[in-house]
Amino acid sequence: MIALSKEIQQAVRAAKEEPVRLVDPETKAEYVMVPVETFELMRKGVYYDDGPITEEERTALLVEMGLSIGWDDPEMDVYNDMVPRRDDESSTR
Repeated sequence: MIALSKEIQQAVRAAKEEPVRLVDPETKAEYVMVPVETFELMRKGVYYDDGPITEEERTALLVEMGLSIGWDDPEMDVYNDMVPRRDDESSTR
C-alpha cells in the first residue's frame, strides 16, 4: 500500500465526498481516487449493472426514443383516432 502525500491528503479533505482526480505528469494519464467503500459498491454493481435489461428499463428506453423522434408532436395525434388492426388480420398489409 502506498501512503498519501501531503498534497493528496489536502486534496482528499478538500473534496469531501467527491472523487479526487489525479494526473500522471509524465504520461498525462488521468485517474480517479474514491474511498474504498465507494469502490467496493462499484465492484458489486451498486452503481453499475451490466445484467439483462428489465421490462421497466425497456419501456423507459422506448418512451425516450419515441419522444426523441417526435411521437409527441401534435401532428401525430391523427394516429390515435385510427382503427386498430384486429389480431386475426394479416400482418403483411
